[in-house]
Amino acid sequence: MEHGNDTRPQPTGAYPSGTGTVVYDRGWTKDARTSARCAGALFGLLLCVDWAAGSLTWWRGALWLLLALLLLLVLFPVRVSAGRDWLAGRRLYRTRRVRTDLLTAVRPLDGVTQRLVLRDALGNRIEIDPEVLIRNPELWFRLGEGARRSEAAGTLLFGTSALHRLARRVDRETALGVFRASGLE
Repeated sequence: MEHGNDTRPQPTGAYPSGTGTVVYDRGWTKDARTSARCAGALFGLLLCVDWAAGSLTWWRGALWLLLALLLLLVLFPVRVSAGRDWLAGRRLYRTRRVRTDLLTAVRPLDGVTQRLVLRDALGNRIEIDPEVLIRNPELWFRLGEGARRSEAAGTLLFGTSALHRLARRVDRETALGVFRASGLE
């Protein structure tokens, strides 16, 4: 329960309101459809195998449906959006948002899939796939714009080299896309 005399520190205030245009991941709907297709294919395959074996019952069908829904939850992509001085990632039930003009750390995570972890001075954290930024130069532009302000203000203490590597990669992929579109590949 919050009280009127709450004295938690807020470096520069709350999130910026809807100033400017909001940019979204253009490939999100395709990725969401692909994850739904994979879950549906698994469900259909399990039902067919169980039916062919003669062991299909209603509770086994419910179990296969639950398994397919779990796969859908695992595969469902994060919807990334950005505006002036903020970047957000929305999952099925939760939206995480960071202020890009107040970034304190940017850390790449390597593993099965690459992730980029962004932290801001307000204590917020978001994990996004760097491929989303590469496929959507508008999202990268919004993130880079805020990150440059953070770097100039001195709040971005960790991860400037990771951001610069990502910037070179985005520039390279964008240039290749332009060359492909113009036939100069």
